[in-house]
Amino acid sequence: MGKKVKWSWSSAMVGAASAVAATALLSAKPKDPTFQLISINLTSFKLNLPVLDAELVLTVHVSNPNIVPIHYTSTTMSIFYDGSLLGSAQVQAGSQSAQSCQLLRLPARLDGLQLAHHPARFVADLARREMVLDAAVDISGSAKVLWWDHKFKVRVESHVTVDPVFLEVIDQENKSELEVFHA
Repeated sequence: MGKKVKWSWSSAMVGAASAVAATALLSAKPKDPTFQLISINLTSFKLNLPVLDAELVLTVHVSNPNIVPIHYTSTTMSIFYDGSLLGSAQVQAGSQSAQSCQLLRLPARLDGLQLAHHPARFVADLARREMVLDAAVDISGSAKVLWWDHKFKVRVESHVTVDPVFLEVIDQENKSELEVFHA
């Protein structure tokens, strides 16, 4: 009548290890990614007196410290000078492996007309060869843990000091804030 079940320690250990691993993956606290502007390269410079427009490529180093890969959608980074929108950079959709770093090359366009609204400040920045730019971007995406996709949004705010003559990064402060949505 009753069927006797044979107990197996190896099956129990594999089951326990699997449960612990699944719990660790599901409860692992997500970490904020890090961003660092590495270089700025001028690709196009158009002088339409009294205004100049510039196209640049921003090289950004991105680190994903999390234990899962991420996938993100395309978005636009806003670049500000003295509180005015100076231009934007395009972030293409992509992905990044777990616990990895990669370089992103972001095409950017700066509107020189905005610099014309701050002529005294811009001339002073040129003279001392330090120009402060602020940038902000919201990146949305998902991270797959086992068979579940977890949606997230990262808000990145950067405060960058550059040499406006040689387009070198002098100093920067980056702040990122990760928000994970639980379904």
